Amino acid sequence: MKTIKGPALFLAQFASDEAPFNTWDSITRWAADCGYKGVQLPSWDTRFIDLEKAATSTDYCDEITGLAAENGVVVTELSTHLQGQLVAVNPAYDVAFDAFAAPHVQGNPAARQAWAVAQVNLALTVSKNMGLTEQGTFSGALAWPYVYPWPQRPEGLVDQAFDELAKRWRPILDHADDCGVDLCYEIHPGEDLHDGVTFEMFLDRLGGHTRCNMLYDPSHYVLQCVDYLDNIDIYKDRIKMFHVKDAEFNPTGRQGVYGGYQPWVNRAGRFRSLGDGQVDFPAIFAKMAANDFGGWAVVEWECAIKHPEDGAREGAAFVRDHIIRVTDRAFDDFAGGDVDVATNNAMLGI
Repeated sequence: MKTIKGPALFLAQFASDEAPFNTWDSITRWAADCGYKGVQLPSWDTRFIDLEKAATSTDYCDEITGLAAENGVVVTELSTHLQGQLVAVNPAYDVAFDAFAAPHVQGNPAARQAWAVAQVNLALTVSKNMGLTEQGTFSGALAWPYVYPWPQRPEGLVDQAFDELAKRWRPILDHADDCGVDLCYEIHPGEDLHDGVTFEMFLDRLGGHTRCNMLYDPSHYVLQCVDYLDNIDIYKDRIKMFHVKDAEFNPTGRQGVYGGYQPWVNRAGRFRSLGDGQVDFPAIFAKMAANDFGGWAVVEWECAIKHPEDGAREGAAFVRDHIIRVTDRAFDDFAGGDVDVATNNAMLGI
């Protein structure tokens, strides 16, 4: 068994143009002051990192990680969620997702996709340069607009979508292998990889690519009514990253999973700050420890009610209190004896 590392904080939801959230120096000092030991770096945020420079300069990478260390935290992983989203975009979402891209490729889906692929590959190189072994991302989505089978989906539509998705990601995963980095897809509604079945459909088309792995976030399973504890046991060999995020699902006679187009605060299913939702974190941390997850427990704050700074400070303490320092001995060792083959044979009658 392994003791999970943490607590760490995903910085994407906190980055802004206001101090202390506007520079790498100040946000890492703030995170350490909140009680975090690590930070997950959003690779698209130019206030924190120049991705192209980091891909070509190990000295620059050392500056980034060195400054974080001076301030009391380590870089746990890079995130390429926004760029990964753009690897595969159904035309229905062209306008909605265009803002994720650099201005010079906006409005040009082909150029935008090429830019996104290059970005994810750059980040993988940066992960290698920083000595990181995991990187988080989204898969993007071609089939998501057809998630509900009405009108009836044309025969072969989903198969073609997943064939194309695997075709786009395979070269990126091969580069991840060259870099020694596991690419971890956050299993998330809005992505073609939104549950275990769809992850398996993708993985099968990749021939079980060893670098194709999962970022586990139980909140997204709560909102889909998926058994998030069973999921850990099923995919324990593929879960390489962990977002610690709470959620609640309270269906009524008026709304359920789909939420009635309501804002987050009015939905039956909504994300909450840690400890305010329904996720059974003691059971999750126990399963993670028993299943030898040796990565980081990374807080991702997304709550429609609580202030983010309060959620961040409470989250650090919450994760720290839930991390299990695994035992190095069996509880009944005191009653045991030395290995004795003859005694064992006698007890077995052989």
